[in-house]
Amino acid sequence: MTKPPSVVEWEEKILEPALAKAPERAEEWRTGSGLPAQRVALPEQVNEAYLAKLGMPGQYPFTRGVQPTMYRSRLWTMRQYAGFSTAQETNKRFAYLLAQGQTGLSVAFDLPTQIGYDSDDPKARGEVGKVGVAIDSLADMEALLAGIPLDKVSTSMTINAPAAVLLAMYVAVGEQQGVSPASLDGTIQNDILKEYFARGTYIFPPRPSLRLTTDIFAWCSANTPRFNTISVSGYHIREAGSTAAQEVAFTLADAVTYVQTALDAGLEVDVFAPRLAFFFNASSDLLEEVAKFRAARRMWAAIMKERFGAKKPQSQMLRFHTQTAGYALTAQQVDNNVVRVALQALSAVLGGTQSLHTNSRDEALALPTEESVLLALRTQQVIGYESGVCNTVDPLAGSYYVEGLTDRIEAEALALMQRIEDLGGMVAAIEAGFVQRQIEDAAYEYQRQIEAGNRVIVGVNKFQAQERIRPPVFRVPREIELTQVQRLQKLRAGRDAAKIAARLEALEVAARGTTNLMPPILEAVRAYATLGEICGVLRKVFGTYSDLASRR
Repeated sequence: MTKPPSVVEWEEKILEPALAKAPERAEEWRTGSGLPAQRVALPEQVNEAYLAKLGMPGQYPFTRGVQPTMYRSRLWTMRQYAGFSTAQETNKRFAYLLAQGQTGLSVAFDLPTQIGYDSDDPKARGEVGKVGVAIDSLADMEALLAGIPLDKVSTSMTINAPAAVLLAMYVAVGEQQGVSPASLDGTIQNDILKEYFARGTYIFPPRPSLRLTTDIFAWCSANTPRFNTISVSGYHIREAGSTAAQEVAFTLADAVTYVQTALDAGLEVDVFAPRLAFFFNASSDLLEEVAKFRAARRMWAAIMKERFGAKKPQSQMLRFHTQTAGYALTAQQVDNNVVRVALQALSAVLGGTQSLHTNSRDEALALPTEESVLLALRTQQVIGYESGVCNTVDPLAGSYYVEGLTDRIEAEALALMQRIEDLGGMVAAIEAGFVQRQIEDAAYEYQRQIEAGNRVIVGVNKFQAQERIRPPVFRVPREIELTQVQRLQKLRAGRDAAKIAARLEALEVAARGTTNLMPPILEAVRAYATLGEICGVLRKVFGTYSDLASRR
């Protein structure tokens, strides 16, 4: 087949520079039976309509992926989410996973840390170290990352309301290792809007929260250019009960709000936009999920180019992390979850994810055991090295069904985004309860279908079995909380109280003004001010948020 000029131009301007920077992992690609596996499969006619809707990989509108060679040059980052108990215990789990071939860290924080309370706060009682690791101060972050070279390992932190504080702690540990902020690589979730309607770990009202988000954008653009300043999360939206199209619509509507807020604060779009990242759910309807990822990429490219005038291709790319669907895991017949997770992970890879977490078989019962986590990691490795789906870019492109489904999800998501615009934007839509009602209705319909038997969940409403043997369950010992509290109290007793007071006072002055809050937060962290103390100052200035239901 004679290559059309558009393909030749792509090879010369996009593919060849990419290969020079990141060569493919093999000189020759073949299927398991020895047949040639082409880099990119194309239709017989690459016309203007094709290029407008799909384009070439690594080319606007990025429907077929953000890199021209995708996994032929480098597999996705295998980033297993981990965190429990104390920083010391989680550090052991990190070391184990890295030794087993994990290629990036992903930190889960406990509930008190997520909402800005120290472990000895009465509100934290009973929750310390339960759903993630307890991080009260820089000392805990030091223990969490001990022996892990931050200039070689990228780290994702799922933290939102106090994101600036945890980022400051991470930067400070890097400094102690001799790693400059500019050399740090990773992602901070920093997506506060979805907390108000899908997850609930907010502290401050939306508008001061958006100020913190924008301050992180600005500070990181100047100091940590390789760090993703936000991971706009559709994952939790889907976990709350949304449909695939709602997940895309509400995630991108949140992202639009962050971009506009940053622009209003005087930031330049092509300065901060290349470090925006996304986080999606991979559910069990494999082909719908592939279509969802492709639609989201195409939509975001158009939004950034046409609405916000982004010029850099990197500003138009939707790069995303994926986690398999927690809501799809069942306590009944837990081994079935291994199959579910494999299908969900495959959808993420076929959809072009940049990094991936695979849930463990036993997470519907408790925190995963070490054995279960290893099996979840091996699931990714089998897909990456044995399935053959990484031999070619966007292998489902051109499927009548997948392309049609991609178009339908895009159309439905755009219609929802327009309704949000008509309400005055995402903050107004959240305050009016629109987004919450949309998700609640979808969740109700999903559950109704299960209870009516119209949606089969194997082992739950069909193919049930009497289970006599329960798998081993991992539990966080109760004494962990006492240990963490004692460690925190010892830290407080050994600090320079005058220095702490001065750093917290400087933070309060900055919060009452308009200057960027990252520098005073970083100074407070370096002095070993605690998370609760820093968030306490910000609560004093900004107040706290209560949702509509709690105000009735």
